[in-house]
Amino acid sequence: MSEPSVSTPTTDLEEIPRRVEALRRSFASGVTRPLAWRREQLSRLAALLRENRDALLGALHRDFGKPPIEALLTDVSIVAAEADQARKQLARWTKPQRVATPLNQRPGRSRLVREPLGTVLIIAPWNYPVQLLFSPLVGALAAGNCAVLKPSELTPHTSALLADLVPRYLDPACVALFEGGVPETTALLAERFDHILYTGGGAVAQRVMEAAARHLTPVTLELGGKSPCIIDDTANLEVAARRITWGKFLNAGQTCIAPDYVLVDARREEELIAKLGAAVREFYGADPKQSPDYARIVNDRHYERLARLLKDGEVAVGGQTEPEARYIAPTILRRVRPDADVMREEIFGPILPVIAVRGLDEALAFVNGREKPLALYLFSENAEAKRRVETETSSGGMCLNHVIWQVANPNLPFGGVGPSGTGAYHGRYSFETFSHRKAVVEKSTRFDPKFAYPPFGRLKAALMRRLLG
Repeated sequence: MSEPSVSTPTTDLEEIPRRVEALRRSFASGVTRPLAWRREQLSRLAALLRENRDALLGALHRDFGKPPIEALLTDVSIVAAEADQARKQLARWTKPQRVATPLNQRPGRSRLVREPLGTVLIIAPWNYPVQLLFSPLVGALAAGNCAVLKPSELTPHTSALLADLVPRYLDPACVALFEGGVPETTALLAERFDHILYTGGGAVAQRVMEAAARHLTPVTLELGGKSPCIIDDTANLEVAARRITWGKFLNAGQTCIAPDYVLVDARREEELIAKLGAAVREFYGADPKQSPDYARIVNDRHYERLARLLKDGEVAVGGQTEPEARYIAPTILRRVRPDADVMREEIFGPILPVIAVRGLDEALAFVNGREKPLALYLFSENAEAKRRVETETSSGGMCLNHVIWQVANPNLPFGGVGPSGTGAYHGRYSFETFSHRKAVVEKSTRFDPKFAYPPFGRLKAALMRRLLG
């Protein structure tokens, strides 16, 4: 598979400040505040995805061989469903929330009112270029914001298609998409936004935070890290192997919440590796390169990085490569040193190290000795093991006896902790991320006791002390 034939997308840098300012004026006009406008935009976003499904799937396949069914499930339909949910729940989400008023502040009423933040910036990565651009947009539109979208330049076919579709479906006075790479992103970050949501790597996230700090702009960072998968001595290995194989090699491993490495009870290592190999053959055949359900690496730079990591252990399954096609077979490594590069950096590719441990205590110590991951997985039939992993580790999210599915539930927040990210979104959490919860207290003018005001004599002071504790 050769490099994408389209040129790297660009935007006139002088256009960026003008269009961002135009969006700010649109927001100030109040056009985004009515629920009718928000519902219409959410309906049109869902229509964009459904009416252009085949074109989107084709662009994703041209960019890095993304299998159509996989792309439909993980990049397109999931966001259309999320937009539908937000549209249906919008009245409930935006309804003022009554809260209790303390006795010493009565008579009075207190409530929380959600209001839009303003103009927000959403910077998406290349691995799920539709989902990770539009899923945050669902929350931004539901909350009544204007939005600037920045897709990845590493998926140029998808970027070009989205640049064509967005102004045709969404209100161009309130939603703008800018194509391009580092220069365009740098120019966008120089502008003042009311919130920035960035999905990607930690190094760029630092630059995003530095730029945001100049304007005191709040940020949501969806990063990554090394998500561990623990398998204890009670696990159902037949099921575990299939589920791990599916989650790890989905999108050729280019998934931020994919199992990054496996910690397996040493007594079950051989059996697990055999079953993982069997699952790879079952899913992708004897030669996964021929499978229509297996993606490719996004570009030469990432391919070369991953090919280097193949040398960090003994290949138990897979290991085949083809530079011209940017193909790396689904690969299982064993006998990997804990300090090897493959165990230091996020793999983000179809390479799965398997490390044998002497029981759950050693597995927990291994996980807790490293940075907090975006996801953590445990396969076990033991209730105490589940309790211990849930309470004795920290991660952005967790799934027991499966992988990935903690992100698919729109009623759960998706986000990291520490180096794996800050803030969260999905479903109502997206709406909350792009909303300000304004505190409102309403007092009656019918009762205005004079003892609440100066001068405070001895009697008033004694009464105030009694009321205030």
